[in-house]
Amino acid sequence: MFEKDDLVKIAQVSMPFGKYQGQLLIDLPEAYLLWFVDRGFPKGQLGDLMQLTLEIKINGLESLLEPFRLSQSNGPRPAAAYVFPANQAEDD
Repeated sequence: MFEKDDLVKIAQVSMPFGKYQGQLLIDLPEAYLLWFVDRGFPKGQLGDLMQLTLEIKINGLESLLEPFRLSQSNGPRPAAAYVFPANQAEDD
């Protein structure tokens, strides 16, 4: 199960590593998230948020997160705005 704060995090938190480092979780390509289905999502909260992001995208619900995005004038939060514990931000 997820918390309502998870939706805010998906809309405002950036990917902390990899090919799409710095991109908001909700903006990650669906194909990239599906790649993790085969290879395994990161452990911990980041992996949980990525799995929830994939479910949102598969069901076409991205528009539900628009109210949670920061305004364009503020720009997206950098990855450092929400710091995942070190053992959760990287693949093992």
